[in-house]
Amino acid sequence: MKVCIVGTTSWGTTLAVMLARRDIEVALLARTGDEAERLGRDRENKDRLPGIAFPDSLLPTAGAGEALNGASLVILAVPSQEMRRNVGLVKGHISQGVPVLSAAKGFERESTKRMTQVVIEELDPGYSSQVGVLSGPNLSREIARGLPAATVVAAQDGGVAERSQSIMHSPTFHVYTSHDVVGVELGGALKNIIALGAGMVDGLGYGDNAKAAYMSHGLTEIADLGAAMGANPLTFLGLAGLGDLLATCSSDLSRNHTLGKGLAQGHPMDEVMASIGSAVEGVPTTDAGLKLAHGLGVSMPITERIYRVLFEGYSPAQAMAELLGEGSL
Repeated sequence: MKVCIVGTTSWGTTLAVMLARRDIEVALLARTGDEAERLGRDRENKDRLPGIAFPDSLLPTAGAGEALNGASLVILAVPSQEMRRNVGLVKGHISQGVPVLSAAKGFERESTKRMTQVVIEELDPGYSSQVGVLSGPNLSREIARGLPAATVVAAQDGGVAERSQSIMHSPTFHVYTSHDVVGVELGGALKNIIALGAGMVDGLGYGDNAKAAYMSHGLTEIADLGAAMGANPLTFLGLAGLGDLLATCSSDLSRNHTLGKGLAQGHPMDEVMASIGSAVEGVPTTDAGLKLAHGLGVSMPITERIYRVLFEGYSPAQAMAELLGEGSL
């Protein structure tokens, strides 16, 4: 058994460590030879996941051919805006029939395409049946510590989802399957927008009642766009919808929540982003999500307010007041 993880992000590294702890051979594909050498020497990812040791069966490499040779599963754990480029780098080494999962939670900003759409375009339409998505309430640092969690693998081909499940499922990481690729992807991407606002609610000190009201409206907004795009509404009540929303809106481990909270406390966006030190998917997703909503005629008031805060200098306090009502703040 061999799994190839493309991307040394915190989530990619976590998945690699989690699988390697079960004595699965894991190739972690780094961006450069220097990065691969450093990871191999340190036996941990000090930049993205400090303090989490690499098991012996986790092997960092910068060679796509080496990483993908003999792999039974490929997981693409790169930022959404880097997905197309990374698939282009590895596509000549992915064998027909091997499941390919996107673990990125976002849209391609310019095209507004979902990650599986990007992957299929770059690979070849003939690979469409083997491409799926991995998404759920998966805060990487908790999973890296061995704490229990659950996720969803969705694919058009049930066999692809089941093969992925059989490889990834463990006593502490429960993997469920779905055919609703669109719904699972939308849940993972759009909750990042809602989490930005949840961080603003917390940063402004509005309390749990206001936050619960805000999150409820956020879930409705996700479901409305999902329905317009052909998703199963029930998907948004499960792990990839409500579950992911709860985790990301409530945890200080969430980069999107952290950014929203920092903005509400008056810190410049560049400063907060620099302190986070890695991609905050909710930022480009807000732009792409609003474009999708406008194109489909779907009202998304939360996304519109978050967009104004991120890109037009709007006050987080004013945005939240408009969403929650002046009298309830």
